[in-house]
Amino acid sequence: MARPRRIVLIRHGESEGNVDESIYERIPDHALTLTSRGREQARAAGAELRALFGVERIQVYVSPYTRTWQTLSLLGLEPARIRVMEEPRLREQDWGNLQDVEDIRQQRKLRDGYGHFYYRFTQGESGADVYDRAGAFFETLHRNFLRPDYPPNVLLVCHGLTMRLFCMRWFHWSVDEFESLSNPDNGETRTLLLGPDGRYTLDRPFDRWT
Repeated sequence: MARPRRIVLIRHGESEGNVDESIYERIPDHALTLTSRGREQARAAGAELRALFGVERIQVYVSPYTRTWQTLSLLGLEPARIRVMEEPRLREQDWGNLQDVEDIRQQRKLRDGYGHFYYRFTQGESGADVYDRAGAFFETLHRNFLRPDYPPNVLLVCHGLTMRLFCMRWFHWSVDEFESLSNPDNGETRTLLLGPDGRYTLDRPFDRWT
């Protein structure tokens, strides 16, 4: 099994929904675009990733949302060195279709008391549902690792909650551990590094709730 040396997860740059909650009443979550600040965040992250990967090949998996595709395009990775696959299981947690902002605010309050992992948004998903999606993606990922020509680097362009739940699934964190962690900021990365013992470690922890 040609396991990659690095598995890098990056959250998309700042999107319209990160600065204006009312936009969810008019535009579907999957169609939201990056702000000018979000584009700069993606470019800055791209400079760091290009330095990290050097001339090595990269297998990219990208959420199908507009903002994740935009983030990927702004990273400036060399096309000849990347192989890109759209991966719907890396999409954002589904909060329903066009959303009533006040209703979502009330549901967020309920979620804080009920638990981010278990609370299911009306007509949407719970964190547990996203966790199950990540687990299904793992099966595909590990099958892909069997290819003799698999690249030494993997890049997942996705969402903050998805990043936390991916790591929860990978490292077998408890629900309580997951609940204590915060999403990374827009444009932030976390990297799983393969050690000499064949195990992966996280390059830096997620921030914890204060």
